[in-house]
Amino acid sequence: MGESNLIRCQNGHMFSKKRYGTVCPYCNMETATPEKKETQKSEIDLEEELFKEEVKPVCGWLVCIDGPRKGKDYKIIDGKNFIGRADDMDIQILGDNEISRRNHAIVVFDRKKKEFMLLPGDANGLVYLDENAVYTPMPLYPYAKIELGKSTFLFLPFCGSNYMWE
Repeated sequence: MGESNLIRCQNGHMFSKKRYGTVCPYCNMETATPEKKETQKSEIDLEEELFKEEVKPVCGWLVCIDGPRKGKDYKIIDGKNFIGRADDMDIQILGDNEISRRNHAIVVFDRKKKEFMLLPGDANGLVYLDENAVYTPMPLYPYAKIELGKSTFLFLPFCGSNYMWE
């Protein structure tokens, strides 16, 4: 990630302009940037750009029930979902520095078997499933409790035996 992608909000938070635009993900404040005013696009242009973006259908969610991001939900898509604090993680969890930057854990949705699995990542941090450390792939079930760093999440499936995307 290049330095030019990072911007700072009025409260001093650094974040990726590429990922979050000009709204700070920490304090939800609009960050005015000079180039924003110069390249102001019409709503129709923005809508067309958003429509062209590839939609990755949701297969389930992690919902933070305890920790710095309490109340925030994270979308799980088909295949491997790498979890960490880095900008390129599929599930980026900000605010908890005990979560590894890259690959703290992995949530997998296996479309053929219609099941979710939790895998340990290749980082130093441990991941816990219902108070037990995860060292090998473990099946996830509705409302399973997952702990990463100082944060706790509940797992909620969408796809499975009741529904599948075509």
